[in-house]
Parts: sequence; C-alpha cells; structure tokens
Amino acid sequence: MAECQIVDAIVFSIPMRTRFRGIDVREGVLLRGAAGWGEWSPFWDYDDAESLPWLAAAREAAEVGWPAPVRSSVPVNVTVPAVGPEQAAQIVLASAGCRTAKVKVAEPGQTEAHDLARVEAVRDALGPSGRVRVDANGGWDVDTAVRMVRLLDRVGLEYVEQPCRTVEELAAVRRRVDVPIAADESIRRAEDPLRVARLAAADIAVLKVQPLGGVAACLRIAQQIGLPVVVSSALESSVGIAAGIALAAALPELPYACGLATLALLDGDVTSNPFVVVDGALAVSRPVPDRASSVTADENTVRRWHERLQAVRTVDDPRST
Repeated sequence: MAECQIVDAIVFSIPMRTRFRGIDVREGVLLRGAAGWGEWSPFWDYDDAESLPWLAAAREAAEVGWPAPVRSSVPVNVTVPAVGPEQAAQIVLASAGCRTAKVKVAEPGQTEAHDLARVEAVRDALGPSGRVRVDANGGWDVDTAVRMVRLLDRVGLEYVEQPCRTVEELAAVRRRVDVPIAADESIRRAEDPLRVARLAAADIAVLKVQPLGGVAACLRIAQQIGLPVVVSSALESSVGIAAGIALAAALPELPYACGLATLALLDGDVTSNPFVVVDGALAVSRPVPDRASSVTADENTVRRWHERLQAVRTVDDPRST
C-alpha cells in the first residue's frame, strides 16, 4: 500500500468489566483520514504481519469509506464471558432485548460442569424462544467437542462456534453432530479463508472486519464462501464496531444476529455517543471519538502503540522508516 494518508491519531485504553480473551484492558489507535475515523487494535499476541490486515481495515475506514447500507439496523447477540451462572443470567437479563446469546465455553481452568451450568443459566434467562450459541475458541479436541456439543445441546443450541482448532477437526466434528458448526479462527487466522467451505467444515462463516482487512474484503469472502454469515466484533470501541455494523448492513442477507454488542464488556468508550442496543439491535451510524475522552491512554501506552504502528507500516511498505 501507499503511504498512509492519516491526519490524526488517538491512542485509547479502556478497562474491561470482566476479564475476556485473557485481557483486562482493551487498547488501540484511532486513525482519521478524509473518509472519517478508523480503528486499529490488533491484540498484543498478534505479530506485525498478522496485524497488517487490521491496519488495512482502519485505513479503509479512514481513507475510503464503506458501501451504502441495505438495512438501517442490525440484530445482535449478547456475549456471555466464562463467568458463573448467576452472573451469566444477569448479563442476559440486562442485554436490552437481545433474544440471542453467545456463551463462552472451554475456558482454561474450568470444568465441563462450569460450561453446562453457565449455558443452562443463559437458557433459563432467555426463555424457550431465545437462541443460544456457544463459542469454544478452538479449545476442544474432536472427541471432547462431540461429547460437549451433545451435552450442551440439551438446552437447544443454535450453533457451536469454532469447537476445534483446525479445519480438518471442524469437518470431523460436523460429520458427528447435528448442531451447526460456525468457523471463526479457521477463517480470520487462515491463509485461505475459503478452505472451510471446500472441506465442508462449517455451516456458518463468522467474519470480523479488522482481522480480515476491511469491509470490502469481508464482502468478497462472504460472496465467495457461499455460507450464511455472522458478523462479529474484535472487541473494539464504538469506532471499530461501526465497521462491523457497516459490513452487516451491506450484506444482501443477514439470517443471524451478529456479535457486535460487545461494548457492554468495556468500562468506557472513545465517544460520548456510543452504540446502544435497543430492542436487541444496533442502529447503523458512525460515532466520532472525543479527544477529551477519559479513556485516552497514558504516555507510555501512547509510545508503545506508535512504535507498534510504525513497525507494522514498515512491514506494509519497507520504505516507511
């Protein structure tokens, strides 16, 4: 890519309400260009090369913009971390009308009984008409996945997301269970995101804008992969969530609630006008960050992120020094 046409940058640092994905604080950089603001917030376990698509997504938002929406709002699920059953139920009941819940399972250090109790509590809180999906983040082997999917399906599962790590394992599980399989990491962290379809390894594709390089890139994958799509967040601020909503709003069909209501996991935001779930949906809009926000990062965090941004830009264009 050519040199970034970025005219402003804000580094943010937002505490998490509950430890999630092994982190307690969510950090990143907001970049502004001619088309508006974009977010660049790859997790710290991503190296420079893997962080590059995240930068492409931020630059698309800041410099190019997104396609026109075909819907004015996007249905969303409530995300339930690997918490106890009482807290899980409280999260669902406080979700502003969400009728679908995604429940984290296979958390290291927890037992199968923890997963079952959490999922059953979510089902009770949602009621019989709500939809429950679970996400194992690749934490099971094939036999464990088959056993756990059958056990958890006693509450009636909409689907199970990334039960195993590899595409071959997903295909093996899919042949042995009746619950639909959704692929996340096997798409966004794969050299070939279409392989899950060729190997009949998934029924549903989970697409995340930043890891896959932007809204336009995700729309191409959605068209090529030939599977129903669930748009999910990468635990972003409202600026990053706006890109996910833009993708979900531009898809020709949107049969499932999207995993974009993750702002509830953050104790703060970069804007005074954050996305708010109303009747289980998010309106299509594009919040603008506040420079005076209380989540603006300290000097050391700003320095670390600017150094990281420069390193990734150098991978993108070795002439960037």
